[in-house]
Amino acid sequence: MGRVGSANMCAMSDLDVSRLIDPEVIAVLAEMPVDIGALLGGLTDDALPGVRELFAQMPVPELSEAVERTDHVVDESTGVSVRVHRPTEVDGDLPCLYWMHGGGLVLGSNAGDDARFDRWCQLFGIVGVSVEYRLAPETPYPGPLDDCYAGLAWVHEHAAELGVDRGSIGIGGASAGGGLAAGLALLARDRGALRIPYQLLIYPMIDDRQITPSSGWNDPVWPPSANTYGWTAYLGAAKGSPDVPPYAAPARSTDLRGLPPTLISVGAIDGFSDEDIDYAVRLRHAGVPVELHVYPGAPHGFDSLAATSLVAQRANADMERWLGSQLAR
Repeated sequence: MGRVGSANMCAMSDLDVSRLIDPEVIAVLAEMPVDIGALLGGLTDDALPGVRELFAQMPVPELSEAVERTDHVVDESTGVSVRVHRPTEVDGDLPCLYWMHGGGLVLGSNAGDDARFDRWCQLFGIVGVSVEYRLAPETPYPGPLDDCYAGLAWVHEHAAELGVDRGSIGIGGASAGGGLAAGLALLARDRGALRIPYQLLIYPMIDDRQITPSSGWNDPVWPPSANTYGWTAYLGAAKGSPDVPPYAAPARSTDLRGLPPTLISVGAIDGFSDEDIDYAVRLRHAGVPVELHVYPGAPHGFDSLAATSLVAQRANADMERWLGSQLAR
C-alpha cells in the first residue's frame, strides 16, 4: 500500500468544533503525555510501527481475580485468537458478548478490552470474548472481517466447553471494532449460519467515503487524516470508490432489514457522528429496534479517554443499561 497523500475525499467544514468540546474532556486531553490527535493525524506507513509500539507501552489497568482470562487459537494458519473472560464465581452456561477492539483498523489489540470485561463479566454474569484480528495494512479487507467471523463461529462451536449459552451470543465493538461488528452483523445475516441477538456499536467506523460534514471536523482524537489513513490501509485504492462492499463499510448497505436490535453511541463532535446518526435512522426505517445516543461536547473515544468526565459516565451508564436490558431478554 502506498503512502496516503494530502488529497482525500473529506467533506470539509468551517465549523470550529474545538469551542464545543466538553471542558472536562479538554482537561483530560491536555494532561495526556502526547497530543493524541497530532500523533494519530500523522499516521503514515513509516510512522505506524512507532505508534503501535507507543500504544503497546501504555499502562496496563489493574484487573481483579474475579474474572478468569484464557487465550485460544482460532486459526493456526492466520494466527487469529480470542481471549475468553469468565467470572470465576458463576457456574452454568452464561450469555456471551463477542467484542472487536478499536484502533482505526491499524492499531490496538484485544488486551485493550481486559478492563471492560473485568467489569462487565462481574456486573452482568456473562462470558466476554475479545477477538485478536489481523490489522491493516498488512492484512487488508476482507482479512480482518473474516477473522472476526471465524472467531464468532469458533465461540458457537465451542460454546459447551466455554460454558456459553449458544443462543445468547451478542456482538459489539468500539470505533473500528464497531464498524467490524456492524459488518459482521450484515455478513452473519446474509450467510444465515450464526444468529446474533443484538449489536452494541460504540462510535462505529462505517463509512470510507468521508463525505459528511462531520467527517471533515478536526476531532482532537481521530482527525480526518487519521481516518483517511485507516480506511486506505484497509481498502487500498478502492477507498471511496463504488466498488467497496457493505461488509467493509456498513454505511454503504442499502438493505438493513433483519439486523438485530442495536445501540449506537457517539459523541456529538466525533467525526463519525453524521454517518452513525444516519445509520441509526436507516436501521429504524428498516424495522430494526435501535437506540441512539449522541453526547454533547464529546469527541471520539471520550468514554474511555475521559472516563471520569460526567459525559463519559453518562454514556457508560446508558450503555450498561441497554446491555442489561438485552441480556434480560
